[in-house]
Amino acid sequence: MKTVKYLFCFLSICAFAQNNTVADKLGVPGIAKELAVYRKQQLSDVHYMLSFAIPRNKTEQILSKLQLECKVSNLLNPLFLDFNEKKEHLKSVQVNGKMIPVMHKNQHLIVSPNYLKLGKNTITIDFIAGNLSLNRNDDYLYTLLVPDRASTLFPCFDQPDLKAKYTLTITAPGDWKVQTAAAVEKQIRKANSITYKFRASDKMSTYLFSFIAGKFNEVKKNPRHFDITMLYRETDTAKIKASIDEAFNLHEKSLSFLEEYTKVKFPFQKFDFATIPSHPFGGMEHVGAIQYKESSVFLDNSATSNEKLSRAKLIGHETAHMWFGDLVTMKWFDDVWMKEVFANFMAAKIMNPAFPEINHNLQFLLAHYPNAYDEDRTLGTHPIRQNLENLKDAGSLYGNIIYNKAPIMMQQLEVLIGAENFQKGVQKYIQQYANDNADWDQLVAILDQETPVDLKQWSKVWVNESGRPIISSTVEYDTANHIKNFEISQRAEDGSDKLWPQTFEIALVYDNEIKVQKVDLNTKKLSLSALNGLLKPNFIIYNYNGYGYGVFPLNEAEIDKIASIKDDVARAAAYINLNENVQAASVAPTKVLTVLLKDIAVESNELIVQELAGNIRANFWDYLTIKQQQQFQNKIEEGCYALLQTDKTSNVKKILFNLFASVAYSDSGKERLYGIWNKTDKIEALRLNEDDYEKMAMLLSLYQHPKAVEILAQTLAETKNPDRKNRLEFLMPALSNDVAVRDAFMQSFKDEKNRVHGNWVITALSYMNHPLRQQNAQKDLRLCLDMLPEVQRTGDLFFPKSWLSVTIGNYTSTYALEIVESYLSENPNMNPMLKRKLLQATDALYRAQKIKKDEL
Repeated sequence: MKTVKYLFCFLSICAFAQNNTVADKLGVPGIAKELAVYRKQQLSDVHYMLSFAIPRNKTEQILSKLQLECKVSNLLNPLFLDFNEKKEHLKSVQVNGKMIPVMHKNQHLIVSPNYLKLGKNTITIDFIAGNLSLNRNDDYLYTLLVPDRASTLFPCFDQPDLKAKYTLTITAPGDWKVQTAAAVEKQIRKANSITYKFRASDKMSTYLFSFIAGKFNEVKKNPRHFDITMLYRETDTAKIKASIDEAFNLHEKSLSFLEEYTKVKFPFQKFDFATIPSHPFGGMEHVGAIQYKESSVFLDNSATSNEKLSRAKLIGHETAHMWFGDLVTMKWFDDVWMKEVFANFMAAKIMNPAFPEINHNLQFLLAHYPNAYDEDRTLGTHPIRQNLENLKDAGSLYGNIIYNKAPIMMQQLEVLIGAENFQKGVQKYIQQYANDNADWDQLVAILDQETPVDLKQWSKVWVNESGRPIISSTVEYDTANHIKNFEISQRAEDGSDKLWPQTFEIALVYDNEIKVQKVDLNTKKLSLSALNGLLKPNFIIYNYNGYGYGVFPLNEAEIDKIASIKDDVARAAAYINLNENVQAASVAPTKVLTVLLKDIAVESNELIVQELAGNIRANFWDYLTIKQQQQFQNKIEEGCYALLQTDKTSNVKKILFNLFASVAYSDSGKERLYGIWNKTDKIEALRLNEDDYEKMAMLLSLYQHPKAVEILAQTLAETKNPDRKNRLEFLMPALSNDVAVRDAFMQSFKDEKNRVHGNWVITALSYMNHPLRQQNAQKDLRLCLDMLPEVQRTGDLFFPKSWLSVTIGNYTSTYALEIVESYLSENPNMNPMLKRKLLQATDALYRAQKIKKDEL
């Protein structure tokens, strides 16, 4: 009788779904925007009560249970829970106390309206937790559910505007610790296990729910606000001593600033954090339980000021998310950039005063502009705010446009309306939408009240349009060499009619003075009449204050004068602009390399030295022919090694050493690098740590040093930290000089289980596709492209772009170009967002064809 009843119910559900076209439209794979909009008005008061039984063996299944409570406001369509796992993982489903058949289709668990009622409903599900987002290791695991991965772990409503409470119970091996968003209510110990029962959490979106479990060290401190618990696995005593107190202090500093800036007290019940080896992100802002990449938090005494600032800003960034992202969350992931830009923006305000020795305008310029240009100049560029029809594609939204162009836009916005008005608007925004969701238009509407500027029109091009302007100038002089007419104009790089309203400065350089002129460029052309009558300058510096966004005029004859610019920001902006003109093929890379090698020898600012070193490395490997590389390799190697013998600061020497090591593949370079690695060649004031020696060992293998096998074996034996040891063991096949070993390793990545440690895979691929190995590795380029959809499905947010960057993106040959063109031709319906990532990663490949041709 029971069987007949279940069969009838099942047929009823099928008939309902078949006849209901709206339901069919809602139940497509992934989380369609249409489904999210419907569920937002259908559901409220969501509460997930979850339990997970975690076995010690990472290959065993995690038996789990969900009791879901929610209010249903209409019964017009089925209830769609998202569960992106096999149907077999769903063991049983009860609705309001009645067992129902399991209906699983297109990544959704579907509950017919026949089983629901208006008002409160309780759904109980026994299931096996999905593994994709559990990041399981031998003795620890951690969840990472952004943007749509909660549904790969448990059945849920996986959209940001259905915030919910979570009550979690976890049973784990007896020597494991567990951390989540809420405080522990009870611990139950048994012979070999421990059960943690947690209180109900604060409301949050599904992507912010998390837990970590495993063997961690624990430390608790009370800086000033409240007790904070830190979990970590680091074993290096020098790093532990130098980092733990500082980590707590930086969190406290961030909390204090944000409470004062927003006028809203810390909004959640707890504020703990954990550091995790090989975490794919720098950090992740889980409510009450932030996760960090361990190496980003634990620094030793060899760390530079810039590395310490980066750590401080990372902590400020994740703390800022407690207000910007966690308390006020975007409605849909097309506005994910909002939480990221606010977190970056606040991190700078929090941490800059703590590092007075650093020029923060310079740091902002160098941290954001080159990275933003790296994507915005490509055929794969996109607006800051992108259209997103289905949450399954949300991972492709992330990139340099969000993390680097958006802060530049926000800086221009604050300058436009004034810092005080900006802060007032932000305070209203946080207070109005606390514990809720908001989009960019709602923020603009609030900020619009604080300024006479039409922000809706302003944001149209900055936020909703892609690309950047090309700035040009026309300067006319009279017979007495005085300026008669100075005109600035702009055009869109993509050929459209877009105009970017922005503010920057230009400077006229004379023998004994510099005249600075502010430029408010909000039209196609602008005449700078204030400059009329001034004597012809020795040269002109465009974007003198570094605020301007785009490609600026370059007088090739004046490239040699950049080093003489006294203002650090102006000098750095000129170097950035020089690099953009290389990308545009308007100046030869050989000429630029000659200038940069001369300038890096006299540059003392470590941030600018870092920029110069990066540009030298990129030009050398990307845009020189093999013959030109042979000419410049010795110049770079010898020049850097000679500079290491001078009285440069420790930080500058570290940068110069890394540049030297990146090209030290000649016989003399390998021996020098080996001498530094085995500590027979000691360079004064060059501070190196365990990570540096490991990297040297890997490079010596790449460069085929005669003792490469011995060097790697010794490095592995001396690596005591088990997490770092596991990583190095994983990388060994990629470092092998046996082509067959590397080929087999590449083939192994077809299997998802061999790509679990994404960061390790990316490092391995970078060595396997290094320019020195490309002749053997290029045969696998098509395989790497064919695997791209699978890589996106199983990898973290940044994995697809990283996969492309260290494979096809490492190449500048015509062979590689043909592979890309063939792949695009054969895949005309390629996912548009993935296509953007491919075009971004291969920008240098496309540009190299023209640049190298012009050089021949």
